[in-house]
Amino acid sequence: MDIVARAKGLIMRPAEEWRIIAAEPADTKGLFTGYAMPVSAIPAVAGFIGAALFAGMLGGALGVQIGVLALLLHAIAGYVLGLAGVWIWGKIIEALAPRFGGVADEATAMKLAVYSPTAAWLAGGFAILPPLAILGIFGLYSLYIFWKGVPVVLRLPADKVLPFTATVIVVGIAVNIVVGMFAALFLRF
Repeated sequence: MDIVARAKGLIMRPAEEWRIIAAEPADTKGLFTGYAMPVSAIPAVAGFIGAALFAGMLGGALGVQIGVLALLLHAIAGYVLGLAGVWIWGKIIEALAPRFGGVADEATAMKLAVYSPTAAWLAGGFAILPPLAILGIFGLYSLYIFWKGVPVVLRLPADKVLPFTATVIVVGIAVNIVVGMFAALFLRF
């Protein structure tokens, strides 16, 4: 699988790309090492570079001193916790899909969890220049990508797609809040 082609497919033609993904054999390890780990590194690396550059340019003027090591640790922790959040989200999808009439095993659920955040991860690249970070809002397109993948990958009945999508998004937001709170406990500058 070509990572660039997969990301482009999910952004440009998600319904078609999900049909390809649904037909592919997959396992959790391969999904994470072959796609999630490299693509989710984009916002972590961009955020680190952007914060390091801006802390250097504005840090003294604003009276804020943030060390490069602290920024690096923050980026690494955010990256690792983000991957953990994706795995947890996959487990939630796996648990909820049958309750909505869908079919999900671990690999199928992880396909949705791993590929859906593509737009958010790519939009995270804007963090390299903090004034452009607001463009990260384009990452919300990941919700649409997820919605387009649900009926194809999980084979949910059409009338269950919206309730399932809404439920998983709400639970996903809750997971992100918990992961964020956990991270905040350990990532104080």
